Amino acid sequence: MSWTHAALLAILTGLLTLSLSQEADSANVPVEKASPKALHPTGPLKRIFMKEADASNFFRRRSRRAAKSQDEIDAEQKQVLAADQRKREFHEEQRNKFESFAEEEHDEQDERTRESTEQWREFHYDGMNPPHEYNRQSI
Repeated sequence: MSWTHAALLAILTGLLTLSLSQEADSANVPVEKASPKALHPTGPLKRIFMKEADASNFFRRRSRRAAKSQDEIDAEQKQVLAADQRKREFHEEQRNKFESFAEEEHDEQDERTRESTEQWREFHYDGMNPPHEYNRQSI
């Protein structure tokens, strides 16, 4: 039996199992038992959803060149300002991350340089003069 027959058999078995299970029936919402609350929304949902006739009238009334109301202008301006604020905060956060990363890298590089310099001095110290730290030339 080829792999396509095995895959088809597995899919059909899964569909049969799902169709016969009680969980699938309990998740199903029958159409005739729709709650009246879902059919007639109140409160904030009523402001979001409008009837089809109202929506088509809205688009007929508002052409591309029609002047916007002050409320629409204010709402758009609020959205633009909020987006600018989010963008500014995001870039500030990215800049802070980069600055802390760069500072850590700089500190690590300084530490590696100091260690390698110290090792070089220990290796090349001949014992005749005092260690380099105490033998610095004053500028």
